[in-house]
Amino acid sequence: MSHQQSSHEQQSDSELIAEVLEQTSEAFAEQASEEKETTAATEAVTIEALQQQLEEAKQQAAANLDKAIRTLAEMENLKKRVQKDLEDERKYGLAKFAKELLSVMDSLDLGIQAATGDSPEVVKLREGSELTKKQFETVFAKFNIETIDPTGQPFNPELHQAMVMQPSSTIEPNHVITVFQKGYILNGRLLRPAMVVVAKAEDKPAADGTKIDEQA
Repeated sequence: MSHQQSSHEQQSDSELIAEVLEQTSEAFAEQASEEKETTAATEAVTIEALQQQLEEAKQQAAANLDKAIRTLAEMENLKKRVQKDLEDERKYGLAKFAKELLSVMDSLDLGIQAATGDSPEVVKLREGSELTKKQFETVFAKFNIETIDPTGQPFNPELHQAMVMQPSSTIEPNHVITVFQKGYILNGRLLRPAMVVVAKAEDKPAADGTKIDEQA
């Protein structure tokens, strides 16, 4: 083998090696490019998924916060209702019992009004009834039971019950002339209205001087 032929073969081998190296480099470069694209796509998908999860977490947090606020509001309203019920029970729990005592007060009032004689027995009875009535009034005041005795006052349909209308020259119309039965209030709530006679304007005489019969 000549020196020239050996040199030619070496050159061919070098070119072949260079070509193989070039192809290998291109393959590696292509593979690296594909891996880079895959990684970028994966990262994009991952970021999008994380953003979606974050948005869902925000929505869930907002829903939980709204639910918590509503629950707290309901609990506060329930607490207020319970407190009001307890307060009403404390204030008005005696209403039924107090109504039963009103008839006793009515009897005492009637007894005092009837005890008009001057005999020692009548005087003693009247004084005893008045003392008992004062004791009842003290107990009533202790439990915020107020008496409605509107003689001479304007008629109030929320507190008074008109039994009859009566003409009067001394009492203004729509004012109370007489109280048949006193009324009572418990802590601002009506226990029993006062039964009253209410004044109205006097009937004007007819033009010919004759009276008009109201029952006609």
